[in-house]
Amino acid sequence: MAYVITSACRDEKAAECVEVCPVDAIHGDDVQYYIDPNTCIDCGACEPVCPVEAIYQEDMVPEEEQEYIEINANFFK
Repeated sequence: MAYVITSACRDEKAAECVEVCPVDAIHGDDVQYYIDPNTCIDCGACEPVCPVEAIYQEDMVPEEEQEYIEINANFFK
């Protein structure tokens, strides 16, 4: 199970999550950062350092943010 970055990250470029990811699973574009579900090892290092609380374990993503599970995965296709 992977972690997912949700809408709170839009236009946020703090990048603390990128710096702490031990497997380089977090990449971004001009909009936000995304977590590669195939690379993420579910270590949780990214979640507590996110300054906007945008990162959730996949099964804990709020209902209104569920689309971000697919958005994160599609970024890496």
